[in-house]
Amino acid sequence: MIKAIQVKSRKRIEFIDITQEIRNAVSESGVSDGICWIFVPHTTAGITINENADPSVVVDIQEQLSKLIPYHSHYKHLEGNADAHIKSTITNINNYCFIENGKIVLGTWQGIFFCEYDGPRTRKVLVKIIEG
Repeated sequence: MIKAIQVKSRKRIEFIDITQEIRNAVSESGVSDGICWIFVPHTTAGITINENADPSVVVDIQEQLSKLIPYHSHYKHLEGNADAHIKSTITNINNYCFIENGKIVLGTWQGIFFCEYDGPRTRKVLVKIIEG
């Protein structure tokens, strides 16, 4: 089973906490133990697991990525979103969580973020629950 989660960004660069949506997908699957695979089928977006208790962490990550990979530079890709492709490569387009006792396993302060680098857009995140 693959579940699609719709994500709407409001800014060009935005990290959207989708932890609860992933928890819901795992709960709906009925799987007690296994792996939850999270995949973003977009080339200018990504997925990351990081702190969701203090919102300044996400701001720091966004700011540092933008310093390392500025919006405008001497890119060969001329569509105006070359930075978004590079940022997507850094955060990656997939991640996973273990499932134990019907719940995703995350650290105390961790959350799952959809990383928008070329918004605002309506995107999707695909979730595959693997039992075992």
